[in-house]
Formats: sequence, C-alpha cells, structure tokens
Amino acid sequence: MTRVGGAGQPVCHRQPNPRRTVNRTRDGQAAEVAQTTVTGTTVAEVMAELATLEDPKTREVNAKHGDDHGVNLSKLRALAKRLKTQQELARELWETGDTAARLLAILICRPRAFERNELDVMLRQARTPKVHDWLVSYVVKKNPHAEQLRLLWFADPDPAVASAGWALTTAPVANHKEGLDLPGLLDTIEAEMKDSPDRLQWAMNHCLAQIGIEHAEHRARAIDIGERLGVLEDYPTPPNCTSPFAPI
Repeated sequence: MTRVGGAGQPVCHRQPNPRRTVNRTRDGQAAEVAQTTVTGTTVAEVMAELATLEDPKTREVNAKHGDDHGVNLSKLRALAKRLKTQQELARELWETGDTAARLLAILICRPRAFERNELDVMLRQARTPKVHDWLVSYVVKKNPHAEQLRLLWFADPDPAVASAGWALTTAPVANHKEGLDLPGLLDTIEAEMKDSPDRLQWAMNHCLAQIGIEHAEHRARAIDIGERLGVLEDYPTPPNCTSPFAPI
C-alpha cells in the first residue's frame, strides 16, 4: 500500500511552499488560511466583492462536482488573505447560506473558537461537497471538540454526517491512537463501504488505506478487503499521482 492524501485523494509529488500555511482537501486544492486579524469589513461589502468574482464558466465546472458557486478558488484565497482572521465576520458570512461566502468564512475563522454544538449545526448545514470537506479539514480537525464530534457523527444515519465521522477517524488511525477498534472498523468497511453513498464511501476507503499503511498486523486483511470490493479501482488519476484505490 502507498500513502494517500487527505480524504483519500490522489497524491501528486509536488514540493510545498514552506512560507505558506497550507491544507489539502479531497480534490487536492490548497487553501491558505488567514493568520492575522483585521476588523471593520461588513458582510455586505464582502458579498458585493464576491459577486464581482462570480464567473459563469467557473460555476459550470463546479456544478459538475456538486458545488453551486462561481468564484475561482485562487481569487477566494486571495480575498481571505487580505481580510485576514475575523471570527465574527466569518460567522455572519456562514449565516448567509451562500456557498462562496461559507468557503470564505472557513478561511478567515478561528477554528478553536467554535463550540461543539455550533460545529454540529454547521456540519449538518454544509450540504455542498467543498463546504463540507473544508469545514471538516480546516475547522473541525483543529477544534478542541473534534474527538467528541467524531464519536457523535461516526454512526449518524445521515451518510454525509457519518462521512465526517469517518474522516475524523482517519487521523487517529494514522497516529496509532489507543482505544480504536481496528478490527471493528474493518468489519464495518467490509460490510458497508461497497454500497455506501459516494462521500461516505470515500471517507471509509481513506480509513481502510490508513489502516493498511500504518498497522502491519491488519495490512493483509485491509488489502484483501480493498481488492475484493474494488472501490475506486477505476478512479481517474493524473500522472505522478497516487490512486485512491486502497490496495495500491
């Protein structure tokens, strides 16, 4: 098994810029997180600027991936860098319900400032793939309530919510966190991953890969499960990148 990226995405062998604070998401997009605080910007001003960044072609491309915004992510990150960290503005942008505004909110918020129940509500509101992915990757994982939320979401009947629980389980698996029932995780993956909805399937597959990579005593079973189920076996993978297919 070879190592895969966040949420199981193909890994491309590029060198990161050491001067930036960068996270990675399922689609491999980099998101630069604001580091300093400025004040005085209003929601109306931000929404007006986002409207000027709207591009029909970008919206068309994003729609193919289930996202409903037309703002180029590089321009969105540039706006976040200029706004810097503004927690209250982030909360207000989130409340607009606009996808581009919510992505921007994620980039300018203070991840540790959210209460557990607040993040639970936000996760259940995050219905588009990128907002969901960024919220889990850039906010929840850095929040002190991450473990409580992992346990809360893991077996949720909503597969989108459950996928967040599985995504949060991958890091403890990779870090050899004590108390994880790895055979039980493999049992669930073996029984449910094949027929799970895409987002949940992706998260379970990433967890399967990490079990095989990090835990030699479970590697043979993890590879066998991956090969028998064939999940993401035909996933399109660019040259110089690692396929998310777990047994590779």
